[in-house]
Amino acid sequence: MVFSSNVFLLYFLPLFLLCYFVCPKRFRNYVILLFSIVFYGFGAPDFILWLLGSTIANFFLVKLMYKTEKKPLKKLYCGLAISVSLGLLVYYKYANFLIDNLNALISVFGANPIKMAKVLLPIGISFFTFQSITYVIDTYRGNNAPMDKLSDYIVYIMMFPQLIAGPIVRYCDIEGEIRHREYSSSECLQGLFRFVIGLSKKVLVADVIGAQVDQLLATPLASMDTGTAWITIAAYTMQLYFDFAGYSDMAIGLGRIMGFHFPENFDNPYNSASITEFWRRWHITLGAFMRNYLYIPLGGNRCSKRRMYFNLWVVFLLSGLWHGASWNFVVWGAWHGMWLVLERMGLKKFYERIGKAPSVIITFIIAMVGWAIFRIEDMGDAFTFISRLFAFDFSTFSIKADGQFYTMLIIALLFSFVGLFPFGKKLQDTIYYKDYSVAGTIVAWVLALFMLFFCIAAINAVGFSPFIYFRF
Repeated sequence: MVFSSNVFLLYFLPLFLLCYFVCPKRFRNYVILLFSIVFYGFGAPDFILWLLGSTIANFFLVKLMYKTEKKPLKKLYCGLAISVSLGLLVYYKYANFLIDNLNALISVFGANPIKMAKVLLPIGISFFTFQSITYVIDTYRGNNAPMDKLSDYIVYIMMFPQLIAGPIVRYCDIEGEIRHREYSSSECLQGLFRFVIGLSKKVLVADVIGAQVDQLLATPLASMDTGTAWITIAAYTMQLYFDFAGYSDMAIGLGRIMGFHFPENFDNPYNSASITEFWRRWHITLGAFMRNYLYIPLGGNRCSKRRMYFNLWVVFLLSGLWHGASWNFVVWGAWHGMWLVLERMGLKKFYERIGKAPSVIITFIIAMVGWAIFRIEDMGDAFTFISRLFAFDFSTFSIKADGQFYTMLIIALLFSFVGLFPFGKKLQDTIYYKDYSVAGTIVAWVLALFMLFFCIAAINAVGFSPFIYFRF
């Protein structure tokens, strides 16, 4: 089940909200639990038992880990709990990749290929795994005590708003809200408005742009002119951002309606003046996970420069591999890791000398080239496309696209960079974070219902369109 579907918008969500607010507060976690199981089971019925089983196993392993005073035994339980989650991730996400590469290797020596049935990837398994790991490690470090009730732990892990594509939520950040939540009409309205904004980003912007991107990338890339190539990658850059940020907005909005305050996942990433800053603004919760649970344990920047550069490369190679079991994702991670290292070697001083505007443009170009590697799975095709970006061939520039594509692309670009200006940042803060006045409340309700109507109409006109990050 996806948020941008009639089943969710017209049936699941209204029924959930009715049951949730009619039930006494002490039963609301059970309502979340029941609907979350139905939500995930609707999309991945074959995996739901594995998901529940590993969650239950982790709950009791962490309990044992916390109670024991023997450090070796504590480490053993911690390792077992992490292995339960990582084991599922490795099998379901990387088994096909590992077997394909192993077969390619042994074929060089004339050996027969290993035969194995293709493993289907359950949606959202990466986010489920990372959230489980944060709970295990934070409890091991003493950042929080383990949860008392199994049902509350399953709610934390499987809560449907952010189960499929984040944001990754640490238990210590919502520990109090799982047990007790305050509600207000203002918070619910802000949550609804945030949800509809996210839905609009996905349905009205990302899907419209994405349809044209798919058509453009289906043409022979070697004969693509430079103008078309830049329009294509700019469009994909906007599609990916509005698709993923749209999901995060919807998850945060649903959480706020329910009384939870999930962490922000995006902060105008294309306004960044360096790749270092970009990763503080893009997929913020993944960056925090990589920093807290991988980069810092490796030594972070409290070591020699060579070791720090190595740590950065390891983190971003693994970040690339996390995004998908394919070599293009590894190369994409290496691309970002390279720029992060170069910035620490002195490139950031160059950015400071040339000023913010040129630095933002350069960073945006670097990010777009990276998205070409991210989007085009075949590395030969990816490098062919990138070569067309810098071929300076405008002889046949012509994109036959309807006005809706160009309109949405321009809107997406404007909204992506409006945060660079004080009025744009103030507008965003007012919409997302501040309590509305009486007049603002009326306007918010009217706009929310208006946009929701157009989104549902667009969904019925175009049909099913999954979120891009569902595959990760």
